[in-house]
Amino acid sequence: MVKEESRREWYAEQTIKNGWSRNTLEMQIKSGLYERQAIANNKTSNYHKHLPELQSDLANEILRAPYNFDFLTIQGKAHERGIENALITHIRDFLIELGQGFAFVGSQVSLTFDDQEFFVDLLFYHLELRAFVVIELKNTKFKPEHTGQLGFYLAAVDDQLRKPGDNQTIGILLCKSKNKVIAEYALRNISAPIGVSEYTLSKSIPTDLKGSLPTVEEVEAELNESAKEN
Repeated sequence: MVKEESRREWYAEQTIKNGWSRNTLEMQIKSGLYERQAIANNKTSNYHKHLPELQSDLANEILRAPYNFDFLTIQGKAHERGIENALITHIRDFLIELGQGFAFVGSQVSLTFDDQEFFVDLLFYHLELRAFVVIELKNTKFKPEHTGQLGFYLAAVDDQLRKPGDNQTIGILLCKSKNKVIAEYALRNISAPIGVSEYTLSKSIPTDLKGSLPTVEEVEAELNESAKEN
């Protein structure tokens, strides 16, 4: 039996909010979504510095640490473009992992300046944020120069794609690994709203989480209890 009632309540709330099926709920529990999304201390971003409070709170809420891409079937060494193509092939699973509100716009989206062409890895629009979201994939550990490149893409999307009524474009940088302190230093003086996270291709659950994960039955009991109260 799970000791932390807050976990069960959170999963119950997310099930209602996102309309999860039983299978999706079970998948999210096994992936440790509560630890990856609900715990702010695990996250690295500068959203609070560059976005209005309500928008920055939502942007930080949707950020996950890490992202779990265990639905991909990549053989051998994974390259950035290979991971990107696999995510597009499994776009339904990718959207479930990103969370509610994300709409896929395109991959390798072209941005042209005079005779130079640049390509955004993955471009989404978030319906609740009312903003474009640029996701940049790096199959390496985090490097400070990555934030400069992503900041450039955010400015370009704001200038070329953003429409009246859209909010400022935000960025999510996904790396194979990151040092939290280095990432925080790199974001400190960057003027673009960027979140830095890691991704994993592994199906394994950290040992310290296994004993604390609720079962689907426990969350369903929480949902039934909530329904009775209402």
